[in-house]
Amino acid sequence: METINTLIESVKHDVITWRRHIHQYPDLTFNEQKTANYIYEQLTQIDGLTLSRPTPTSVTAYLQGAQAGKTIALRGDIDALPITECSGEAFSSTNPGVMHACGHDAHAAMLLGAAKVLAQVKSQIKGNVLFIFQPAEEVPPGGAKELVEKGVLNNVDMIFGLHVFPTIETGKVSLKRGVFSASSDNFDITIKGVGGHGSMPQLCIDPVVIGAEIVTALQQIVARNLDPLHAPVLTVATFQAGDSYNVIPTSAHLAGTLRTHNKDVRQKVPQLMERIIAGITQAHGASYEFKWTQGYTIGNNAQSACDVAEQVITKVVGADNLIMATAPMFGSEDFSSYQEKVPGCFLFMGSGNKEKGATAGLHNAKFILDEDVMDVGVKMHVGFIQNMLMS
Repeated sequence: METINTLIESVKHDVITWRRHIHQYPDLTFNEQKTANYIYEQLTQIDGLTLSRPTPTSVTAYLQGAQAGKTIALRGDIDALPITECSGEAFSSTNPGVMHACGHDAHAAMLLGAAKVLAQVKSQIKGNVLFIFQPAEEVPPGGAKELVEKGVLNNVDMIFGLHVFPTIETGKVSLKRGVFSASSDNFDITIKGVGGHGSMPQLCIDPVVIGAEIVTALQQIVARNLDPLHAPVLTVATFQAGDSYNVIPTSAHLAGTLRTHNKDVRQKVPQLMERIIAGITQAHGASYEFKWTQGYTIGNNAQSACDVAEQVITKVVGADNLIMATAPMFGSEDFSSYQEKVPGCFLFMGSGNKEKGATAGLHNAKFILDEDVMDVGVKMHVGFIQNMLMS
C-alpha cells in the first residue's frame, strides 16, 4: 500500500505537466490527432503497456497483470470545445477559438498518471487493465459508440469513468446509483409556406406564424401527454426565418433537443411531435420536414460497479466527502455507450475552489480547474484496480 501511495505522489508533477500541455494545445471533436499523438508518445515511455490506435484520434493501452483475472477498463476523454478561452491561465489555449472548458485535459492526464503507477506494480495485479483515451465525447454520435463498435470493450468485465465538476468542492466525489444522465436527441423542423410582401399576408402562407404555433403546441407534450413522473425536457433552441423587415419568408427552421431518463418516453416523443407538426402545418396549408437525430443513450450506473465505486471513494476521500446523489442530471454523457456493453460506473469529482478562482461552470470561457482534483482522480483510478484486481 505504501509503495502505491509513494508512486502516486511521484507522478503528481507529470500529471500537471501533461494536463497543461494538452490544455495549451487543444483539439476539437473529430480532430484530436495531435492530442492522441501526444498521449501515445507519453505512453511509450511507460514500460509494460501494449498500445493501440483503434482510430486516428484515439489511444488504448493494455496492461497485463502477473496473474489471470478480470479485465477492467478506465476511460478518459480528450476533445476540447469551440470556445475562445478567457481564463487568464498562463498555459491558456494557443489554438484560437478552441478550449478545454470541460476538463477533458485533466481526465486524460489523470489516466496517464494511473497508467504510470499501475504499470510499476503489474506483478501485483491479478487480471488486466485497459486504459481508453477516447475522442469525440462532446458531439454525437460520440467517440465511445465508435470504439465499442470497433470491439475495444470485447473481453472487458467492467468500466469506470471520472469527470471533474466545478459546482462541487474539490475533495468531494458524487455517486448516483442507477440512472445518472439523460439521453440526448436532436430534432430539425422545416416549415414550407408561401412567401411574399409583408403588406399582403393574405397572399402568403406565413411559416413564422405557423412556427410560433408549433413551438407553443410542442410544450403540451410535456405538460399534458406524458406521465409527470417521467417528464422530459423538450427545448426548441433555434428559430430561424427570413432576413427582411417586409418580406414574409418561404420557410422557417426550428431545432432543439429532447432530454429524458425514460426509454419509453424517448421513443414516444418524436411520434407526438410529428403528429402536432403535421396537424398545424396542414391546417394552414403548409408542408413540413421533420428530422430526428438520435444522440447519446441514457447513462445507467450498474449496481455492481457502484458498490466498487462507493468503497473506493470512501477509501480515497473518506465517507464524509462522498455525495450520494438522489436525482439524475439532464445532461448527457457518451460514457453511456460503454454501459450498454458492460457494467460501468461514472463519477463526478469536485473541482471547485473559490480561493483559487475555480468557480466558473463547465463549457464556460472562464473555466479554471483546481488542479488538486487530479491527485484525487489518479487515486480513484488506481483504487478501482486495487479493489478489483489487487485485493
